[in-house]
Amino acid sequence: MIKRVILSGGGTGGHIFPALAIANEIKRRNPEVEILFVGALGKMEMEKIPAAGYKIVGLPITGFQRKLTYSNFVLPFKLLKSMFEAYQILRKFKPEVVVGVGGYASGPTLKAATSLGIPTLVQEQNSFPGKTNKILANKVSVICTAYEGLEKFFPKEKIVLTGNPVRSEVTQIEGKRAEAETLFGLDSSKKTILVVGGSLGAKTLNDSILAGISEFQKNDVQVIWQSGKNAYVMMKTIIEKTTKEGIFLHEFIQRMDLAYAAADVIISRAGAIAVSELCLIKKPTILVPSPNVAEDHQTKNAMALVNKKAAILVKDSEARESLVSKSLDLLKNEQQSQELSIAIAALAKPNACSEIVDELEKIKK
Repeated sequence: MIKRVILSGGGTGGHIFPALAIANEIKRRNPEVEILFVGALGKMEMEKIPAAGYKIVGLPITGFQRKLTYSNFVLPFKLLKSMFEAYQILRKFKPEVVVGVGGYASGPTLKAATSLGIPTLVQEQNSFPGKTNKILANKVSVICTAYEGLEKFFPKEKIVLTGNPVRSEVTQIEGKRAEAETLFGLDSSKKTILVVGGSLGAKTLNDSILAGISEFQKNDVQVIWQSGKNAYVMMKTIIEKTTKEGIFLHEFIQRMDLAYAAADVIISRAGAIAVSELCLIKKPTILVPSPNVAEDHQTKNAMALVNKKAAILVKDSEARESLVSKSLDLLKNEQQSQELSIAIAALAKPNACSEIVDELEKIKK
């Protein structure tokens, strides 16, 4: 049983939500556990973690900017300061184990932990690891991965294939279709496509769906569409000037479980956590990887499914021309939809959180 643990990392929801899922599982096993998060000052974890009920401290670490900026000049000093503060945090809190989920803060935190001889676990969400986790790989105790084939990046003997921890409240969709139809105002006699581009939205997906609204309506298909915060007002204005029939536009969908439950086909980006959720949802899926991510890791995430005939890939550069037509074709092809559903379900890792905490308990002091 773990009594004191530090979890470090963040920057995006893709790092924060797995960390919270791990923390919740640790706390479920031992309600008296002391949990401390270490994040990066100014990043979203500094708000999301306290909102979830956990304590967090921030390091002054930042990332390297590709263009010449003042922040790059001061980066070495911030890194040294972050290392010093990480040592102080660890010595004061005295964790039995330290978990890194990727992101700026996990680097100095896990580096300090390994130097102090504290058992460490890295949780790698993507099929192509981030730089921080690759640097830490030789020093940490165990590396929990979501994809096969990471031996080329990490020591084979340290790898445990667990899958990504996801929020159970999002993936529990059985028996919720009627509730979903009521919430979104759907017609139960029509097929539904769900379009999700992340909390901030995805311009390519938004442009593609906007251009294809008439095609959806001609085919009597309804669309639940999360446009994201950045594009919502503009998309709403454009739609209201034409026709809203069958198009259910949302800035952000709070009840993703109901959106998943209502969908016959899902269109999504290929972030690691989104892909892990989709495997558990077991619906026919079209993935449109974002090209604007490090090492093109979303394409690699998507290809891990596509190569096993568990999803359809549409390139970002081709989405405006083909995304809508391919989604309609899939919707009409019941055999292909069933085959995709079966294949994607076979890749699901429903016990990821429990298995990760099992590994933590094995290595703790």
